Amino acid sequence: MLNNIGLPGLLLIAVVVLVLFGRGKISSLMGEVGKGITAFKRGVDDGKKELEDSMADARDVTPEDEKDKA
Repeated sequence: MLNNIGLPGLLLIAVVVLVLFGRGKISSLMGEVGKGITAFKRGVDDGKKELEDSMADARDVTPEDEKDKA
């Protein structure tokens, strides 16, 4: 059913949404979506950095005897 929407169908849907909600509501909604995407990307990057740090710490583990000799 939704496989054959095409460009004219998408434009019609965009016009209907614009008429129903108004430019101000759509603008604020897109702003919130942008903030959400930014927060998600920041969370993914923080998680990736934390994982890389923990992997680096796991590789740097040396026995205490070797630390005393150095």
